[in-house]
This record gives sequence, structure tokens and C-alpha cells, in this order.
Amino acid sequence: MKKFLLTKVLFILTLFALNAQSPIGLWQNIDDEDGKPKSHIEIYEQEGKLYGKVVKLLEGATLSVCSKCKDERKNQPIEGMVILWDLEKDGDEYDDGYIIDPKKGKTYNCKISMESADVLDVRGYLKVSIFGRTQQWTRVK
Repeated sequence: MKKFLLTKVLFILTLFALNAQSPIGLWQNIDDEDGKPKSHIEIYEQEGKLYGKVVKLLEGATLSVCSKCKDERKNQPIEGMVILWDLEKDGDEYDDGYIIDPKKGKTYNCKISMESADVLDVRGYLKVSIFGRTQQWTRVK
């Protein structure tokens, strides 16, 4: 009986710890094509929604300006650019937002979820989540 209660308490504590994880903070993204780190992105909350801004381009970055962007970001520096916006909490993930790929200049629907305390799944997709791809960003400590 004691083992059962201890197991139950540990399970509940684990659930609380997982729910306490937050995507707010500094993250590093890795390029899908060459596997090199490209930038540090700060995810922050503003008016109940999450946003992500490139705060630092790393040595592996091949672009410094968003020449293919079609909106107000066109020809703007990528460092300092908001690339994630309008993500709203939906259970254990944040959804209904957008992400821009500065390399292609395209905007996609976006959702994010915590894989672990230090790994963030970032999914960009077209209209339906199954038509997209997921990157894993790692927390910068």
C-alpha cells in the first residue's frame, strides 16, 4: 500500500512538473539542411500570446537580411525580427500562430509544444498540421 501511495504521489508531482514547463525563454534553432545552429530566438509573452524574436545570428547563419520576405520584413535584418507571433495556449501546446521562414520568405501556420524542459517542438504547416514539418529547438542556458 505504501508503494502504491508513493508511486501515485510521484506521478502527480511529475505531471505538475511537466505542466510547469514553459516555452518562454531563449532557444537555439538548428538548420534542417546542414544541421548547424543558426540563431537564438527569444520567446516571450505579450497580451496573453507568445512571440519569438531572433536576438542573435550564429556563425552558421547564411542570411542576415530577409530578402525573400513579402511583407514589412522584406530586406529587413533577421537579427531583431519577430519570426513567431500570435501563438495562443491550447492545453499543453500553443497553437493558432504563425512563423516565417526567412530563407524562403514564406509564412506558415505554427504550433509549439514542449518535448522536455530543454527541447521545444516547433511545427510550421500549411492550413492543416499534417502538411508541415517540425523542428526541435534547444533551450540556451
